[in-house]
Amino acid sequence: MTNELLINKINSLKICVLIPTYNNERTLKRVIDGVLQYTKNIIIINDGSTDSTSQILENYTQVQHILVPKNQGKGNALRQGFIKATALGYDYAITIDSDGQHFPEDIQVFVAALEQAENKNLLLIGARNMEQEGVPGKSSFGNKFSNFWFWFETGIKLTDTQSGFRMYPLKALEKLKFYTKKFEFEIEVIVKSAWNDVEVKNIPIKVLYDESERVSHFRPFKDFTRISILNTCLILILAFYIKPRNLFRKLKKKGIKRFFVEDFLGHQDSPTKKALSVALGVFIGISPFWGFQTLLVISLAILFKLNKAIAFGFSNVSLPPFIPFILYGSSVIGQRLLGLDFNYTLDMFKNGFDITEHLKTYLVGSFTLATISAIVFGIISFIFFTFFKKKNTTLQNG
Repeated sequence: MTNELLINKINSLKICVLIPTYNNERTLKRVIDGVLQYTKNIIIINDGSTDSTSQILENYTQVQHILVPKNQGKGNALRQGFIKATALGYDYAITIDSDGQHFPEDIQVFVAALEQAENKNLLLIGARNMEQEGVPGKSSFGNKFSNFWFWFETGIKLTDTQSGFRMYPLKALEKLKFYTKKFEFEIEVIVKSAWNDVEVKNIPIKVLYDESERVSHFRPFKDFTRISILNTCLILILAFYIKPRNLFRKLKKKGIKRFFVEDFLGHQDSPTKKALSVALGVFIGISPFWGFQTLLVISLAILFKLNKAIAFGFSNVSLPPFIPFILYGSSVIGQRLLGLDFNYTLDMFKNGFDITEHLKTYLVGSFTLATISAIVFGIISFIFFTFFKKKNTTLQNG
């Protein structure tokens, strides 16, 4: 692709390039000059630099500038850049780090991927070769750690979730709320984008790690702590909002009957996998994990690669109308296993019985009831799903 053709494509697709920078005086000029070979649609965000960055930027009057008086973090710089880019009428923003590790010539890779994509609601992340010589071990480990949590939170497998060389769909970002302002923002933005139907994918890019001139502002302890807190919050949101929301949307769109047939009975998972999903849901639903059941069942379903919808659905066996029966059954079983002499009645549990006074009995009985129920429901489900699959296969062949 010639430079002239690339420039025209960038303009027609309404793409700009954001360059957030903080004390990168040794590499900033090279990065800006490299990007200028392909476009003048550049917004530079000076995030409170205290070196010669301001003097360097005085030579680039042909591009847009944003000055953040005091350093607030990369996430804040990007958010400021997105606001400016949207106000200027751009639809997409390619972000490139100013530390010299990215090659501006790879801008054409993003443009080509966007042009070829059927779904233009697309967020692209440049995938670096983290196994190449010169890549710091901590960077490789951190990337694998981030990849795992992104997959856990979205179900999407990527090879690089930490690269700062990206392309964002600005209209989609306008609809989202963000709360972080530092490095963790680059995780928050891709997770929330994926949750809101933006296609998030990797494209291969080149990378250069020159420790003699590269300046990293990542603070291992502070930033890793921030990222860990963010992931904890995202998992809670996933469990208590995103998964129930998605399930409700499917039910609303398809109706209960169609949802039951297509997503529950007709899903391509094997009868064994479906039955294990039922068993997991029932076990968690009856077990004494009150307040954490949704989080646990979804986390375990993802971990063991089970059917999340089925597991979540059956975990609701502990809906309020059933709670007195579960508490009563658990306590009776616990009493018999421990050999205690106390006559429980169902009316006790319907009238605000204080289970904490019989906690040991309840806990032993609860886990026992959960295990027995999971086995029984699992076996019955396996027989049912196997029968349904055979019947469905016969109808299709007939």
